[in-house]
Amino acid sequence: MEVRFWQWGLVIASSLVLFFLSPLANNTNQFFKAIQKKKAPNTFMLMGSLVISWIFAKSITNAANLGLDYGIVGGVAYAAYYLSFAVAGIVIYKMRLHGKYNSIHHFLTSKFGKGAVAVFSILIAIRLFNEVWSNTMVIGTYFGDMGSSSYYWSIIVFTALTLAYVLKGGMSSSIFTDVLQMGLFGILLIVILGAIFTSKETFTPTQVISSGVWSFDMGLNLLFAAVLQSFSYPFHDPVLTDRGFLSSPRVTLKSFLWASIIGGVCIILFSIIGVYAQSQNMTGQAAVEVGKAFGVVILLVINFIMITSAASTLDSTFSSFSKLLSVDLNLGNTLKFGRWSMVVIAVLGTIPVFLNAEILSATTISGTMIIGLTPIFLFWKDKASKISFHLSVFCGLLFGFLLIFNWFPQSLIFTTGKYADLLWINFWGILSCVLLYFIPKWIRI
Repeated sequence: MEVRFWQWGLVIASSLVLFFLSPLANNTNQFFKAIQKKKAPNTFMLMGSLVISWIFAKSITNAANLGLDYGIVGGVAYAAYYLSFAVAGIVIYKMRLHGKYNSIHHFLTSKFGKGAVAVFSILIAIRLFNEVWSNTMVIGTYFGDMGSSSYYWSIIVFTALTLAYVLKGGMSSSIFTDVLQMGLFGILLIVILGAIFTSKETFTPTQVISSGVWSFDMGLNLLFAAVLQSFSYPFHDPVLTDRGFLSSPRVTLKSFLWASIIGGVCIILFSIIGVYAQSQNMTGQAAVEVGKAFGVVILLVINFIMITSAASTLDSTFSSFSKLLSVDLNLGNTLKFGRWSMVVIAVLGTIPVFLNAEILSATTISGTMIIGLTPIFLFWKDKASKISFHLSVFCGLLFGFLLIFNWFPQSLIFTTGKYADLLWINFWGILSCVLLYFIPKWIRI
């Protein structure tokens, strides 16, 4: 009962602090573009916002569990997704500098027309929708068993409190609180790792480095799949791409490159929790089990790091969805419309919680479904017809469904172990998408 009391205290107190510290947006530039006192976010603010927006509750839970399953190899494999920052940073930098584009939607409208924008917007709206419930469900599991009243109430209260402070300032609130949350995440991570490495059970950095086997069966399938997906994955995440157009091109590039390194390092460090769990023969959710093993204080610290990570992702999701409808799709560029959009995604995104949807593997499944974006953004300067966009995108969706329903021919999978199908479906899928993208150009359609 005492633990539950402190858990509720952490959720409510941290949300109230963020609400009172969060800046109030009085105009659309502040609300949608995070411009405060006529200044855009600097390198440090943008980098911190990028990193913490992607170190969400779901991702650090996955990192710890992969450390438990595969040792440090699992953590490195999952960290490979953070190559996405470098890819997106370089592509967006060149698009802004040489193409003079001011958003992803501007680029797509100019090159492929409104039909492409509509398809793309549906894809990223689904992404944002998934981000809400998949992260709040992680929080719920710390308050009670799935389906219990405490589980549901914690999700509702947490979502409402996060919504409250981001309604206040929109993108300005999101980026400002992200920097605070990034600093807090770093402190809490140091506390957890300190407890692990100074525990009674001897656990050393040497054990971490030697944990796991560098083989396809033991994590390399996921590592190479993550690298392949990094060439498309960032572009369907408006939380990431929106931040690519807030500051100057040079500041943006530096922020994205640093975010790639620091984000990857943070994920690897968090996976050490799972490596420790593996060394102690623990089973189940690595972060939860390690927290229980170290007692109330560390359990609360791990709980708090989940709250911090989930809140940063939720506020970014709300602000990006609001910008998508209000600015990118031009449905209503006003503060009122922007704030109501946040309320809508908060409500809709919470509904799956009550349908007992499983916590995603959305990172991997949605990552496969959008591999069709690979040639569209990597070859953004190439002249391509509108049909090229649709052929590539729908080819990616097809391969995503092949993965979901396990319909892909086993004869085309050349490695064994978990994630082998993920790796090879992405390999053959990206190859197919690139070919379909360029075929209309070659035959002059």
